[in-house]
This record gives sequence, structure tokens and C-alpha cells, in this order.
Amino acid sequence: MLLTGTYQRSVDDKLRIAIPKRLRDALGGSVERGLFITPGTDGSLALYTEEVLTRLAERLAVASPTQQEVRTFNRLFYAQAEWAELDSQGRVRIPTVLAKSAGIADDVVLLGVQDHLELWDVARWQAYFEGRVAQYDEFAEKAFSPKTNGER
Repeated sequence: MLLTGTYQRSVDDKLRIAIPKRLRDALGGSVERGLFITPGTDGSLALYTEEVLTRLAERLAVASPTQQEVRTFNRLFYAQAEWAELDSQGRVRIPTVLAKSAGIADDVVLLGVQDHLELWDVARWQAYFEGRVAQYDEFAEKAFSPKTNGER
């Protein structure tokens, strides 16, 4: 499953957004059961299938529980994570608390980011994108460097 693309979405009065069919298809049958909505990074929300969130949990489980940052992240992340079912029209309801924390109200951007989706307030995403796109090559070099990828 490879998730890509940028999709403009509107949020309805019940805080629902429609997941595009292309993304639902890429997510496969697991999305029919629903998605976990969690705090993301940089002011976004993250949407995970159960399988992807389980893999993330396995990675987090190997981190030392004696490190304060690990404990704090786990508490903040899992305490706010919520399960959301997709309705018959492929819409998912964003929990009010998470929507508020990400500044989500009317118009949003839904991003496919490899194995999960990110949901951003349009203005917040635009500012993030414009503030970093000029450094794309620098980020690419770091992302593909052997040190970053755990190679020796």
C-alpha cells in the first residue's frame, strides 16, 4: 500500500470528510472497518489503518519505557487516538478535540504519506509547504543518506 497525493476536502457540519475513492482503494479492505485518527506532527492529524498503527505500536514498544520522552509521547499519542468508522459514502468523522487541536474547521488538505494519511488545515498546510519546498533537495539528501536510513 503506497499512499500519495494531495486532496482538497471540505469538512461538513458534523466534522466529516470524504476519503477519496483512490485512497480508499489503495488502503484496501482494511479501510472498510475504519481508521484510527491520531495527533500528527507539525499541527496535523494522522489517519492510520489498524494494521499500520499496530506496526507503529510495535516500533514504539522497543523504545525504552524508562525514557521520559518515550513515556510522555506514548501517553499523549494513545490517549488522543480514536477509532472512526467510515460511513456508506466513504466519510470519516474527525473527533472534535482532535479537529480543534489541528485548527480544522471548514476546508482541509488530505495528504497520502506513504503508509498513512495526514489531515491539515488548508492555511497551516500552505504555510508549511511554502516554508519548506525551497529546501526540497536538502531534505532529499538527508532522507536518502545512509546514516538516516540506519545503514552503516
